[in-house]
Amino acid sequence: MKREGIAKYIAFSVFGFAVLVAGLVGAILLPGAKGVMLTLPYVCVGIGAGIFGGNLGTAIRLHLIRKDPKLAKRAEIEAKDERNIAISNKAKAKAYDLVQIVFGVLLLAFALIQVDMYVILTLVAADLFIVFSMIYYLNKYQKEM
Repeated sequence: MKREGIAKYIAFSVFGFAVLVAGLVGAILLPGAKGVMLTLPYVCVGIGAGIFGGNLGTAIRLHLIRKDPKLAKRAEIEAKDERNIAISNKAKAKAYDLVQIVFGVLLLAFALIQVDMYVILTLVAADLFIVFSMIYYLNKYQKEM
């Protein structure tokens, strides 16, 4: 198994935590903000929490794998196991089907409550991007297999 450096994940975790704290401080110190500054602190909290949690989890996992060679071997086998790969792919396919239903319901709900047109068009663009990427990969994999 390829050895990966933990330092970069810890550095990204520190960066994510700093963005998270900056967002919290911004939300507390700027209660009467207007425009972009009204939502920017909350966006920073979300992005910071994601960066912090994802990279800290990866750093902890890599640290534990380095300490225990048996765990490293088992993790490598599980990652390459065809059954686990098939289960993961099937779960992703089901999630894609659910995303299509959720997007349709959201689009209908937003249209019925007369949300601004740019919000609806943004959701339509995201939905079309997902559908077209599925069609692209479907054609690509049909040619390969």
